[in-house]
Amino acid sequence: MRRIVNSISRLSWVYIAAFNIAALTAFALAVLLQYTQPIVGRHAAAMGPANITAKRIAFSLDDTPRAPGAFLDVTQRPAILLKAMKDGGIKSAAFFTNPGRISGTNKGAETIAAYANAGHVIANHTQNHAPLSDVSAAAFLSAIDEAEMWLKPQKNYRPWFRFPRLDEGRKDKAKRDAVRDGLKQRGLRNAYVTADGWDWYMESRAKEAKRAGKAMDMAGLRALYIETHVESANFSDRLAQRILGRRPVQMMLLHDTDLAAMYIDDLAKALRADGWEIVSADTAYADPLAKMTPNPEFADGTILEMLAWDKDIHGNRWFPRNNIPAAQKLFATRVLHE
Repeated sequence: MRRIVNSISRLSWVYIAAFNIAALTAFALAVLLQYTQPIVGRHAAAMGPANITAKRIAFSLDDTPRAPGAFLDVTQRPAILLKAMKDGGIKSAAFFTNPGRISGTNKGAETIAAYANAGHVIANHTQNHAPLSDVSAAAFLSAIDEAEMWLKPQKNYRPWFRFPRLDEGRKDKAKRDAVRDGLKQRGLRNAYVTADGWDWYMESRAKEAKRAGKAMDMAGLRALYIETHVESANFSDRLAQRILGRRPVQMMLLHDTDLAAMYIDDLAKALRADGWEIVSADTAYADPLAKMTPNPEFADGTILEMLAWDKDIHGNRWFPRNNIPAAQKLFATRVLHE
């Protein structure tokens, strides 16, 4: 060892400098390789399930128990819906419930129990579905508490809350933040939506047409329902990639309606044919997206819409079919042939 040291000490400074430069160059190359080639792997490992590139989507249905629709007996609809979900391979959807709507007429308690017994989960949608913009924060939180009292003892209950009409206070940030704080204090998660095809509007138009005695093209209605929701899922997938740079698990919003009971199995099959994997609601809310809290000027709509607003994402931020003139024209031409 002493001989090596003595030998090095007799080298000229030129050789020592050259050795140092070579060593520094090698170190720099090692650093460069460390922070370029493996970077995707390191980030993917840190992100966990978020690095999955497959299109994944979960189903949720709001407003249980919901009023009668245009086509089915409301007391028979839950059984028809459950069979359609089973046929479509939807094993665990989320039903967002309004306990204040439960009555002997709609057999709401039995309906919710049937959904839970079939493997689906139930969660809070306030007692009577009053949107936040229409009431005070205190009244809104009271409606959440009333619903919780009924929901907590039920089978497959989840501590999730979904805002009626996806209204999170709109421009009233003080009210929005008061309710957000209230949810945290109650241990409730904001059960956001990512994909929305306005099925409620199709249902309302179908009921109007039925009351008016207008003939409806049922094949056209089925096609419009399926096509709209598949397009909504794909729009949300593209929007999420623009915002997040990845594909989160999408959460589709439907409602507990005749149309869902009639077409949800075909919708599930169409989504699979389009490359989507259908997962559980629990899987959806385990996505890192669930930890994000957007702060837009207008708190309303899907979480992706609000994040796009908050982050000033360029391009279309809203699903083009989700506006009254577009939705009205589609229903009129595809279903009523007006």
